[in-house]
Amino acid sequence: MLSKAEIRAFEELRPDLLGLAYRILGSLADAEDAVQDTFLKWAATDRKDIQNPPGWLTATCTRRCIDLLRAAHHTRVSYVGAWLPEPIHKPVEDDPEAGYDLSSSLRMAFLLMLERLTPKERAAYLLHEIFETPYAEIAKILEIREPACRKLVSRASSHIGQLQTRFKTPADRQDELLSAFEGAIKDGSTGTLASLLSEDVRLTADGGGKVAAVLEVLQGYKAVTTFLTQSLHRYWEGLQWNMLDINGQRGVVIKGPQGIEAAVTFSYDSDGRATDIYIVRNPEKLASLAEVSIH
Repeated sequence: MLSKAEIRAFEELRPDLLGLAYRILGSLADAEDAVQDTFLKWAATDRKDIQNPPGWLTATCTRRCIDLLRAAHHTRVSYVGAWLPEPIHKPVEDDPEAGYDLSSSLRMAFLLMLERLTPKERAAYLLHEIFETPYAEIAKILEIREPACRKLVSRASSHIGQLQTRFKTPADRQDELLSAFEGAIKDGSTGTLASLLSEDVRLTADGGGKVAAVLEVLQGYKAVTTFLTQSLHRYWEGLQWNMLDINGQRGVVIKGPQGIEAAVTFSYDSDGRATDIYIVRNPEKLASLAEVSIH
């Protein structure tokens, strides 16, 4: 049986475990499962032999996430339409410098970049580059030699490259885009939106085959704005718009009579123009848009 101290040790680490698991898996529901599985293994283990409980818990959670991610990759092969990470309500930091790497690594664009990596590459990259875990410790977690661990991180870094997903776009600029985006859909005018979108802007929608959503990624200013002012104008004009911090950036939740219809977020270039519009409509991914403790 777990002692109060052992339960407290786990609970103190839970937000960090959940944050790591979510970044690896791109799904809050799966991340919560991984953390719960870690707790059950913690409870079933002879803990008197564990000299470093946080390290043990992090290793156990990471390994479980890798197993779940491998299984998820098989499922995503048959996923209907585009796949996007599950959006979470993560407030924008009041201090723009506070925890910036942690906050920016929750953004949709960054999580999608991680999809380029193998499960072990993703885990190694996140542990080292985001959570600042030493190579020697990561090697133990992944049960590989340290040189192999360094190669994993190096290979992951080369795949991701110099990400344009880490730009610090001011909150007022994000709010300006959200206002123009809402105006374009409600009144069909793109005048204000024009200067806020890049010429090669992309729109990706995830309905998961459960609700109507455009299946192909729309590319280019004309294709995207036509979709906004014609298709979405018809469906969203009379719905409720709620501005919400999603994955550490400004976003919007669209609500209808039956509940949440969609969650919308963006990514930006160095000039503050939107390069991507992400629309999540899969109902299974919208249920968790509530306050969560993710670091």
